[in-house]
Amino acid sequence: MKRELTIFFTSDIHGYFSPVDYAQNARAAAGLANCAANFTHDRSTLILDGGDTLQGSPFTYWLYSRTEEKSRIPARVMNLAGYDFITLGNHDFNYGTKELESYLDTLDAKCLCANVQGLNHNARYTIRQLENGLRVGICGITSQFVPNWEKPENIAGLTFSDAFETARDVLAEMKKEKVDLTICLYHGGFERDTDTGAVLSETTENEGWRICRELDYDILLTGHQHMPFADKCVNGTWTCQPPDKARQYVRMDVTVDDNGEITAHSKLCPAGDVTPEAFSKILDPLEKQVAAFIDTPLGHMDAALLPGEPLKRALNGSLIANFFNQVQLEASGANLSCTSLANTLRGFSENVTVRDVVASYVFPNTLKTIRVNRAILTKALERSADYFAFDENGALTVSESFLRPIVQHYNYDFIAGVEATIDLRRTPGERVTSIRWQGRELPDDQSLTLCMNNYRASGAGGYEFYRDCETVREQPEEVSELIIAYLDKHRNITVDKTKWLTILY
Repeated sequence: MKRELTIFFTSDIHGYFSPVDYAQNARAAAGLANCAANFTHDRSTLILDGGDTLQGSPFTYWLYSRTEEKSRIPARVMNLAGYDFITLGNHDFNYGTKELESYLDTLDAKCLCANVQGLNHNARYTIRQLENGLRVGICGITSQFVPNWEKPENIAGLTFSDAFETARDVLAEMKKEKVDLTICLYHGGFERDTDTGAVLSETTENEGWRICRELDYDILLTGHQHMPFADKCVNGTWTCQPPDKARQYVRMDVTVDDNGEITAHSKLCPAGDVTPEAFSKILDPLEKQVAAFIDTPLGHMDAALLPGEPLKRALNGSLIANFFNQVQLEASGANLSCTSLANTLRGFSENVTVRDVVASYVFPNTLKTIRVNRAILTKALERSADYFAFDENGALTVSESFLRPIVQHYNYDFIAGVEATIDLRRTPGERVTSIRWQGRELPDDQSLTLCMNNYRASGAGGYEFYRDCETVREQPEEVSELIIAYLDKHRNITVDKTKWLTILY
């Protein structure tokens, strides 16, 4: 007789509990509450989450900076959704162990995070026997890079073990209990492309491919990368990953036949537009307070920071890019900073609200600092110079490579900290004619630290040379939160008006 299991899986909710688009101040067909409206609750169902629940939205920024309830609110929302088991994501440690313990203490679901020791409410694995007799072994692990990212005071008293080795050891422990099915909840993604096997990363931040290749878990539920996919079988392990911010959830239907053969099929499901009343009762009064908070000016600029036309801001510089670099430089302590701007963004008036920030810095990026020299900076500036082209009449325009097959204004980088000159009349590869640091040409043998978002540091967007640079520091907070915190701290802000890059054409 075939025995069946249905799994509802979310990950990387990042504080998006309500169906709200904070940037647009509008209702959205998203949010955990709406996802949960689709979950079924019976003895042949598991509702699971892969972590990064407590951080990442204006709601959670307000919750942790302005209220006493803090972690208890997310836990109550998770309880309403009926979660059975969760694991922890790297951002769940952002507010320290006291708040994390408060969350876990209020949570009905059992926390499974085998490679973290020192938490009171945590287990290596569990065995769940379903009504149909199916014995399911479930464990959880988180990316072992948490100590690389997190402030030491936020993880004091905790120990983080190697993620892969822990996953291997726990699998052996579960198998001794004669389970029919093994599930690993992994707050991590894939270091190789799940279709081609092409290498995506050389680090051990994400080890999903290795887990599928070297261990024989039946199901690996992944997160962290925000790269949604479903219905994949990698080296014999069924796997999937939902998107961030509860825009979709995964439904996986699993069958175990009489011979113990396991098949699983999953799909990405839309959150939908239905919000259960029980969620609204908790969340709506809080969201009204959040709306008032994010529409109240948090800081005052000495100049409006308007986005402007993409070509003009790339050519003449951008005050909003300068401001983002100001924030990144203070947060990182780096010598230099680079940032990019979204294809469309709101910009700031002199009085800046939180809503302005989330509508203007729209990327879910964190901050990374690397070590660079003149050669690397030259390559970066040459890549940005690729943004420009001349039309048939000799007028400066945006290169087709930044417009097709998709618009990519966000792959043009604005740098701060060095004064550089690009001469577009010269041959590509020879267009950078000057890089001045502290009033003089930067020597070839001098190294500097450069902070940027983690997307760019990965080499994405044509900046592959960054991959081989030494990492100096990684920070777990999203850049949008760093901007909000900067405004909250400084209030009255003088914007950097330096024209860091000169373009000759």
